[in-house]
Order: sequence, then C-alpha cells, then structure tokens
Amino acid sequence: MERPRQSKPKPEPSAATRALRLLARRDYTRRELAAKLAPHVAELEALLDAFTARGWLSDARVVDQVVHAKRGRLGPARIRRALLERGVPEELIATALEKLKTTELAQARSVWARRFRARADEGADQARQVRFLQSRGFSVAVAMRVVRGRSGDADSGD
Repeated sequence: MERPRQSKPKPEPSAATRALRLLARRDYTRRELAAKLAPHVAELEALLDAFTARGWLSDARVVDQVVHAKRGRLGPARIRRALLERGVPEELIATALEKLKTTELAQARSVWARRFRARADEGADQARQVRFLQSRGFSVAVAMRVVRGRSGDADSGD
C-alpha cells in the first residue's frame, strides 16, 4: 500500500500578492483595501502608497465606476452615500456630484418612467411617486417637477 503524501504547508502569500489578487477582481478604495489587508500586513501604508504611485489603486477610478454603475437607478444623494461608505474622500465626491447635478432631472424622469409609465393623479398617488424618487436619492424639487410633468432642464432642484 502506498502512503498518503504529506504536503508541505503553503507559505503565506506576501502582502503585495494579497493586494494584487484583491485588485484583480475589482477596484477598491484605499480605505477598503487597507481594511482587507490590515490583519496580514505590518507595513500597510508603504504598500498602499506604492500601489497608488503605480496606478493600481485609485479612488478616482472607484468613483467613476460607482457613478457609472448607479446613475441609471439612483440620484445624487444615494450615490454620495454609496461613495462615503466605500471611503472615498469628500473632494472626489463633490466633483462627481457636480457632474451628476446637470443630468439629475433627466435621470429622475427616466427612473420615474420605468417605474410608473404614466402621469400621476392628484393627491396620494403623486405623494407616493415623489417619495419613491426621494428614496432613490433625487431632491424634492426634482421629484416634484418630474411627477407634476413640468418641463425645463436648467433647474436641477437646489
């Protein structure tokens, strides 16, 4: 009979290897990657700085991806919250939201049309539709304009 082979324990992957494996799957913000690597890495800041310098770690790229993925379904408020949860710096969020404000009304109309497909009746139905748009992250003013059917793209509801 043949003896079962005893395999040598695999050595722990280096911090850089762990980080690259994570980044190969998707982009992470600096804070997210630091949280994932913290238990395994002694010199975490140096590693994160090196990855940022090489362009492998980019908060701006994460912002672009999140905005692109969520802008068809969510308004600026919800996108802002998603970016804050991922640890994106406030300056990058402000820049991204300024770009979103220009299309907020059109996006709200698109979301509303997919959900309701018709004009709102007076009263409770309108209120329900406004609450729906607000829950998606659109401002009250924009939600009211969409539900009431007022035209004009210049005002984004500040």
